Amino acid sequence: MGTTIVNESTGQGPDFSMCGGMLPAIAQDAETGDVLMLAYMNAESFAKTLEIGQAVYFSRSRNKLWHKGEESGNVQHVQAIFVDCDADTILLKVKQEGGAACHEGYRSCFFRQVTPAGLETRGERVFDPKEVYGK
Repeated sequence: MGTTIVNESTGQGPDFSMCGGMLPAIAQDAETGDVLMLAYMNAESFAKTLEIGQAVYFSRSRNKLWHKGEESGNVQHVQAIFVDCDADTILLKVKQEGGAACHEGYRSCFFRQVTPAGLETRGERVFDPKEVYGK
């Protein structure tokens, strides 16, 4: 991307002094508008995303930077970045490589719908996580 992102109201990009330095980042399909996933970014992962033009998040469970698709090959090519009015949430409009954003093999991490009967799976798996991750 190689671009500096500035929030018009604050003159700054995302405000990483909020939320303990870890801001929610929503990945949205740039073409369809489908919400693919929610992850977190710190200042370092945001800077790396700008540098390489692909989504880099901060994995809270692994406590390290996480280049989306580093294991699966399902990288997210960033088309545009938006920051909300409070500068505490990031929206990445992405082109999802490989067709799946979810580590469980679905296109979106939001593949379960709450219904009166309980959670129902919507959509089909794009890949088998056991084959991709070997777990």
